[in-house]
Amino acid sequence: MKDIARELGVSVATVSRALKNNPSISQEQRERIQAFARDHHFLPNALAESLRLSRVAKPKIIGVIVPQFAHYYFSTILAGIEEEATLRGYNILVAQSAEQYEREVAICESYLLHRVCGVIVSQAKDTLKYDHFRHLLEAGLPLVFYDRICTGLNTSRVVVDDYTGAQTAVAHLIQTGCRRIAFYGSDMHLEISKNRYNGYRDALLQAGLNVDDSLVLDCDNRSGAEALTPALLMREDRPDGVFAVNDDTAIGVLYTAKRMGLHVPDDLGICGFTNGERAVACDPMLTTIEQRGHRVGAEAVKILLDHVEGRIPIDKVEKRVVRTRLIVRGTTRPLPSST
Repeated sequence: MKDIARELGVSVATVSRALKNNPSISQEQRERIQAFARDHHFLPNALAESLRLSRVAKPKIIGVIVPQFAHYYFSTILAGIEEEATLRGYNILVAQSAEQYEREVAICESYLLHRVCGVIVSQAKDTLKYDHFRHLLEAGLPLVFYDRICTGLNTSRVVVDDYTGAQTAVAHLIQTGCRRIAFYGSDMHLEISKNRYNGYRDALLQAGLNVDDSLVLDCDNRSGAEALTPALLMREDRPDGVFAVNDDTAIGVLYTAKRMGLHVPDDLGICGFTNGERAVACDPMLTTIEQRGHRVGAEAVKILLDHVEGRIPIDKVEKRVVRTRLIVRGTTRPLPSST
């Protein structure tokens, strides 16, 4: 704007008002300044404007923390966050914790410095201390968790019905004839892992089946599944079904079983939890639980902005659950005929 003012022989304030179409500047002068700006490809500095406005109010920017950009589920949540934020007139500032506690702490400190209006976060797997989240709350920032919630703080959150989804998946495996069902899950300090394990366990008990702890594995990724599955499937009492905490783990089990000469689903039924793109790219296609990540992201933004804009008091905890559904494909047997 200083360059424009110098070239046209006017003040910087006049240029600023003209570019904002302020009627205090004559129409002729406004058109002259705006035409010069267009011809010289002038674009306003959004960061500078944000900093200027932040002296009065926080910029309309939402901080988002994602554990992994590459994970399909988190990418769909991010899409839902971005879409809903844009509809409400907000921008998002996104950072990846890469499942690291220290990185998560640094991101929270950065968001405080950038004066975001609130933070939406799914905590890293190894996060066991929560002071960095507490600092955000003490600074007056609304905080909304999604997927992996922080049990150490009573904050707003959006989750899927992990327990019911897991119970539905395992009940389906049982209905298709499986009797020894293995569980591939995450570390039990995560609430989603507890809920999915409890759904798995209760589905077995409700069907009159025993819970065999030797069939419960701490494994939530494809490489881990490919490393652990051979020993499991070589057992004399090997499982005839597998429920995995996510699709990638289930696909690792699938391809390991096929390499070992087992037929899926006749020898081994498999069900995942995500319904990502890979679920339909494997052979056979994966039976799984659909999580509806886009809806999770949109709901998280709605809650956060209701806190920011005063529709929900900052000290009121809002909890929402997004329903899952079973998607039946080729890795589970057909249900027995009722006739």
